Amino acid sequence: LYILAGAPKVGKSWLALDMCLSIAKGEKVLGQQTTQGTALYLCLEDSYVRIQNRLYEITDEPAERLHFVIMFIDTLQKVRNESESGYGTDYKELSVMKALADKLEITIVVVHHTRKCADSDPFNMISGSTGLSGCVDGSMVLIESKRGSRTAKLHCVGRDIENAEINLQFDSNLKKWIVTDEPLNCKNKDNIFLAALYVYLKKHIDFCGTASELIEKLKSVSDETFYPNRVTRDLVQNGYTLKKFGIDFQYKRTRNGRLIILHYDCERDSSDSKNGSGVTVNGVHK
Repeated sequence: LYILAGAPKVGKSWLALDMCLSIAKGEKVLGQQTTQGTALYLCLEDSYVRIQNRLYEITDEPAERLHFVIMFIDTLQKVRNESESGYGTDYKELSVMKALADKLEITIVVVHHTRKCADSDPFNMISGSTGLSGCVDGSMVLIESKRGSRTAKLHCVGRDIENAEINLQFDSNLKKWIVTDEPLNCKNKDNIFLAALYVYLKKHIDFCGTASELIEKLKSVSDETFYPNRVTRDLVQNGYTLKKFGIDFQYKRTRNGRLIILHYDCERDSSDSKNGSGVTVNGVHK
């Protein structure tokens, strides 16, 4: 049983969603390896429409092992027997969740708030008494360096983990927290992506598949890292440039996901790169 605490609107829900999706897909979370498994996200303050929109912002492929519930126990406060949050009360009420986690051999993460008052010990900022921290197996506290800066530090402590302080920055394009010791380089990668796409399509002419499948194909022409949730957005935003390069782009939703359909027509390519000039991919000028 873990607590994930942070100030309101700091980005706890995005981090929790990233955790659930990554575990369902067997992918890394904050640079750490995961064991693939089933994840249930109790998004108790969201509607299905809102959580679906959020999910589509970070992935283009559904995850069969990820499930959502929007109606359950509203908040931790509503299951409390008393209005006061003394040590004994807090410990007793969370011990029910702790027992459930142990019995089912699962991990439960309780998303919780921090106090408004700062403290030299971030774990003292977890709202409620120390009974909450005393009952759980570990705590994670997300604290922004400055309100609205989208840079933060995740403080982690637990019985079975090493204490850690992880520097994070929220990538507004990926809609996820990224581990970083330095601020993210916010340079626009559109040109790199379009260059890789152009080189690939000049050779293969057509593509039909998901954004993830397209990224796999582009690895043959570029070492740059591209992200599925950015691919469709970049294609839509650069429609004029695609036409200039002789590339037709269509986008379809199916039961199995969202398909990207691309076709290159040499006769309609009016770019300076038509004859092999002006495009550099993977460090090689094409």
